[in-house]
Amino acid sequence: MSERAAAGIRIERVVKIFGDVGITALNEVSLDIAPGEFVSILGPSGCGKSTLLRCVAGLDTPSKGQIVVGGVPVSAPPEHLGIVFQRDALLEWRSVIDNLLLPIEFRGGDSRAVRPHAKALLRMVGLEGFEDRYPSQLSGGMRQRVAICRALVDDPMLLLMDEPFGALDALTRDQLNIELQRLWLANRKTVLFVTHSITEAIFLADRVVVFSPRPGSIADVIHVDLPRPRKLAVRTSELFHGYAGRIRTLFEGMGLLKEDE
Repeated sequence: MSERAAAGIRIERVVKIFGDVGITALNEVSLDIAPGEFVSILGPSGCGKSTLLRCVAGLDTPSKGQIVVGGVPVSAPPEHLGIVFQRDALLEWRSVIDNLLLPIEFRGGDSRAVRPHAKALLRMVGLEGFEDRYPSQLSGGMRQRVAICRALVDDPMLLLMDEPFGALDALTRDQLNIELQRLWLANRKTVLFVTHSITEAIFLADRVVVFSPRPGSIADVIHVDLPRPRKLAVRTSELFHGYAGRIRTLFEGMGLLKEDE
């Protein structure tokens, strides 16, 4: 497949109010994300991280403000968008390769022409030879690898990821962090990645956007100056600990982290 250019994102003073329950989820959120940038959004539960992601995806509408993807204001799901949620949402009655090809079928494309690309993605995440298996025959980590490949199979300009590894064990999560980094380095798509993990946010991102408790607003934006490709051992470095300490200090100031004296 020919590589499609990444898309930039502009989020302009976005407010989201759920009127039926009178809850302000997002308050004056503004952020520019460059094409090809990997940005993590980090914050406590209920702070509006996933709400912002849904607004970028065109699955929800801001109450105020505007979101622009690739120069086009978002009023519906943008074209050439890939999404990965915490649950893999694979179709149990379809094989791995047929799950991957589902987005191609939805847009009326030639799935046969895309099969070599789909197999190459599976090879990149260590699933070569599993093309004809069914989701019930895979582990949780393998299923999530398939979900990531499915999001990438249509060569999206933008990849949105909402806690994709949150339900996995620590070792599988670490391995998928490495594989996601490898995939991103290979195609340099724009990635907006929601997580609760400080370590994961720093390891993956060019920038970490730290959200305040609800109503969610941007408390800080941290530029991560660590060379790529990153190995897990970078998490023991002084620089990495400095980033993590800065984020923990922010959370302590918000009253989210407390230690007994």
